[in-house]
Amino acid sequence: MTERIHNFSAGPAMLPLPVLEQAQRELISLPGIGMSVMEISHRSKPFDEIIHGAESGLRELLQVPEGYHILFLQGGASLQFSMLAMNFLPRDGSADYIVTGSWGKKAVKEAKKCGNVNIAATMADGGFTRVPAQDEMKLDPHAAFVHLTTNETIEGVEWKTEPNTGEVPLVADASSDILSHPIPIEKYAFIYAGAQKNIGPSGVTLVIVRDDLLKRIPDGLHTMLDYRTHVENNSLYNTPNTWGIYIINLVCQWLKDKGGLEGMHRENEAKAALLYDAIDGTDFYRGHADSDSRSIMNVTYRLPSEELEKKFCAEATAQGLDGLKGHRSVGGIRASIYNAFPLAGVQALVSFMKEFERKNG
Repeated sequence: MTERIHNFSAGPAMLPLPVLEQAQRELISLPGIGMSVMEISHRSKPFDEIIHGAESGLRELLQVPEGYHILFLQGGASLQFSMLAMNFLPRDGSADYIVTGSWGKKAVKEAKKCGNVNIAATMADGGFTRVPAQDEMKLDPHAAFVHLTTNETIEGVEWKTEPNTGEVPLVADASSDILSHPIPIEKYAFIYAGAQKNIGPSGVTLVIVRDDLLKRIPDGLHTMLDYRTHVENNSLYNTPNTWGIYIINLVCQWLKDKGGLEGMHRENEAKAALLYDAIDGTDFYRGHADSDSRSIMNVTYRLPSEELEKKFCAEATAQGLDGLKGHRSVGGIRASIYNAFPLAGVQALVSFMKEFERKNG
């Protein structure tokens, strides 16, 4: 197959076509370098320009204030579940976790291995269909931090505004919706995100950490698990994912050309609205998340039966609409429509949905 299909995968997800095309042109030799980015030293001047370009691009797009460090790490958000608690959850303290889906549950599991965790709110009883209201959260004013997942990839639930945590640092796993819309970074003390949805390819993890948090890190941590190591060495203590950081730099340039995060947000909302309207316009499809907590990145819905869902996915794949099967833990359909996913792909899915209902409704 030489033509690109519509890839609804939750991650690794679509990358912008212009980025892929530029990377293709420069794969064998970076302009003026004579080597691939995967061959040059991570301590060379050419790569120094690449990593600083990626960092400055993210700072500009996200409007990161002074006093925050940007790191490019490895291990995905899954490693951050542990690393976060190792660095900032004191043995004689506790942290608040707000659980709105599967990834929040996994973050709790790892944090508990390091210290005391208070479940400030969990939406499990309702099947993870929404985020909690402020008065539903039992927040500890003395907690080390408050953790949330900004967008639950599996359930398709997204926070629209940040909760009020007072003086307690707010920490977020933003893997699934970072760069999809403007973020008030100043409300957060710490943000982490796997790159493979909106930032770049898999293998890079973005960390944004406020400087004052570094003073809370205990001595004696393993070198690579101490955030101070990476801050002090500008993410170059060991060999980083040079290819991934190079792609991030290109993605940042692509986003700027699209009008920054404001422009990207308008496109994302238009795509999501088109798909949600198709779901809401019939009883054949049933959305999972409550309307005020719906993700604009991961649209989750069900059909009348699991048998029909299997048929839906098989026929969609045959028509070049791939990756629509819901996560194995919840089933159903999941259409991940990240930044790089085109409006034409959503239009194609909506057309397919209408025809599938006509034949099977």
